[in-house]
Amino acid sequence: MSPTVLRDGPYRVFFYSSDRSEAPHVHVSPDARTAKFWLEPVAVANDGEFPQNELNRIEALVKEHQIALLKAWHDFFGTGSNNR
Repeated sequence: MSPTVLRDGPYRVFFYSSDRSEAPHVHVSPDARTAKFWLEPVAVANDGEFPQNELNRIEALVKEHQIALLKAWHDFFGTGSNNR
């Protein structure tokens, strides 16, 4: 299961239900390639072999939506402060 938490232009932002044991992060994919970004703080975990200019755009997108993405992570995995 990989719930989509954001769509922006060609980008689908999602995580895998099996990612629970890792720190909060998202995967971003416009096609067959996928980059992985940590959310606290926002940082590239895996560049998915994207060109640097596109990786910069993706990172800016993740930063712009960081709070909502973290909320989606915690809501899905039940790890938010209200779920402990």
